[in-house]
Amino acid sequence: MKFLRVLAFLLLAPAALPATDPWALDLAQLGESMPQHRAEVPPKTLVELEEIAMVGNPEIRAAVRRVTVAEQRQGGAGALEDPAFQYRDWGTPLQQPWNLNQAQNMFMITQALPGPGKRGLRSEIAGKDIDIAKAELEATRRDVRTRVRKAFYDLLRNFDEWRLHDEQATLAREGLQAARIKYTVGKVPQQDVLKAQIALTRLLEHLIDLEQNGQVARATLNALLGRDPTQPLEVAGEYGIPDQLPSVVDLEKLALENRPELLALSKTIEQSEAKQRLAEKSYSPDYAIGAGYMLQPEDAKFRNNYMLEFSLNLPWLNRRKHESEIGEARAAVSARQAEYENQRNAVFLQIQEAWIKARTAQRMAALYRDTLRPQAEASLKAAAAAYKNDRADFLNLLDSQNLNLDVQSSYFKAEAEFENRLAELEQAVGAPIPREAGRTSPAGGAQ
Repeated sequence: MKFLRVLAFLLLAPAALPATDPWALDLAQLGESMPQHRAEVPPKTLVELEEIAMVGNPEIRAAVRRVTVAEQRQGGAGALEDPAFQYRDWGTPLQQPWNLNQAQNMFMITQALPGPGKRGLRSEIAGKDIDIAKAELEATRRDVRTRVRKAFYDLLRNFDEWRLHDEQATLAREGLQAARIKYTVGKVPQQDVLKAQIALTRLLEHLIDLEQNGQVARATLNALLGRDPTQPLEVAGEYGIPDQLPSVVDLEKLALENRPELLALSKTIEQSEAKQRLAEKSYSPDYAIGAGYMLQPEDAKFRNNYMLEFSLNLPWLNRRKHESEIGEARAAVSARQAEYENQRNAVFLQIQEAWIKARTAQRMAALYRDTLRPQAEASLKAAAAAYKNDRADFLNLLDSQNLNLDVQSSYFKAEAEFENRLAELEQAVGAPIPREAGRTSPAGGAQ
């Protein structure tokens, strides 16, 4: 990070320049800009943001409506066809087409009845649509939750960078007086002052990058919450690095039980099997029954009569059609099973890749936490003591300060990177991953 190497040169620039020098004005602008990156709104935790996203995210709301559509469709899937009313006029004389008393007038109501078991299978098929829609809803929620976590930790890391920048400016002000004293007695060369001028410009440049990154992370998070991207938003939280992650085998077992895409394909297979059973029932004939009233001509002996009707189709005479339907249904089952196997392999590969990345990020964060940070802090303390007692030059102190700040920033990056990789791993598994005991670190947004 470029801005972490600025502190060394900041401490010398104001001492070497007049009070009206533009670099002094830049330092004043730098100091004025620091408090402006925090909005006056209560900070939100990750849990609170996830709860808001589950309700307000547009993608989730659309998926919820698709579930409602599937639920409404099931009610009519197993229903009977509409009854039919029929009127027939038989035998009306052509010479007197208006004289219906000389005709046979028939009024009938008929009802089609599917073969045994067909209505239940149709309802079952529609019910699988509901299960598939719910699995897709859960997949959407998982995807949104992952993106919320990533945006949350990006914004949290941005706060950490601001905090490190604030610490850097504080150190610059504290060392300014000592640098001026040493410059007045000729202990600081002009070359160091010129380096300070260049470094000050880089620091101001990085302030713009910090503001941009924060705005992008905030806008992304607001959009995922279903809010205006320009709405003020602050976050608070901490990083938690576990000592170890579950094994890949355990994660694969967890994915088979929880991964929404696998559950959706499983329900698709069950739906295809139900469609196959329905196709096999095509040899079971459908029926139609009817009842009616017939009014005979005026000269008929029995003018008022009733009618009954019964009909059925003969599927045995159309075997080619039905065998084709059954074969298609069986092929669809095999295709869905192959899709499930392919998706399962893809999920296992995704878990393996995500686990490797999460494990690497975990080890990197632990390296900074347990080794590099203590070493950098010890180096800074030793350099500060040596400079105070005139046993080291000023640039040595500045290098130690830069190294310490660089390590601190890299540590926060490593922690945020681990949280992002863990979010991807949980998305690959389809469920929260239990964390083993580990240590947590407060983040800048929580202070």
